[in-house]
Amino acid sequence: MTALVVATAAFLLTHLVTSTPLRPRLVAALGEWPYRGAYSAIAFATLIWMIWAYAHSAPQPLWPGLRFVPLFVMPLAFVLIVCGYWRNPTMVGADKLLASDDPARSVIRITRHPIMWGVMLWALAHIAARGDSASLVFFGGFLVLAAFGTLAMDRRKRADPNWARFAALTSHVPFVAIAQRRNRLVWRELGWTRPIIGLGVFLAFLLVHPWLFGARPY
Repeated sequence: MTALVVATAAFLLTHLVTSTPLRPRLVAALGEWPYRGAYSAIAFATLIWMIWAYAHSAPQPLWPGLRFVPLFVMPLAFVLIVCGYWRNPTMVGADKLLASDDPARSVIRITRHPIMWGVMLWALAHIAARGDSASLVFFGGFLVLAAFGTLAMDRRKRADPNWARFAALTSHVPFVAIAQRRNRLVWRELGWTRPIIGLGVFLAFLLVHPWLFGARPY
């Protein structure tokens, strides 16, 4: 368990460095692309270390696993992730979308961070279903990273002159902007294709999970 905690801490610290003053210093010293290469290599190495430590940890039960939770939560998680890759103003390199006439469309009407919320729901589903200490640390690491990522994204985007208008139409927490009538849900913008792809990915994951990991997807 100690190795898993250390590996998870290293995984988080590696990813959080991009939101600290250390990043521009490293870029100035190494150059943008060498920095990205080194960062990617270290991030991948800490992820492999984290997975290895999780596989070799002795889980200690903390609560009875709620095995039904993933069947309800994970389909929504995959739909959010898939839909979030389509016209998402909060993604890196999508600054032009903030200046568009209607930047808060489709799944962005629900939450401005659909991908990160999908990851958070995925992590929460595993934590609830497994109910052990190792899963709490392992999947909790992804939960913390995704939650912090939403805040870091908002902070970076605030420098954009169009951010205030976009933030007024959207919400961080899903459905809050709709409940407050700052936005509305338009089903035709979501369509059927992307949600069906998300559900298809979930079903494929459900089928191959026992073959890849020797257990159900929770």
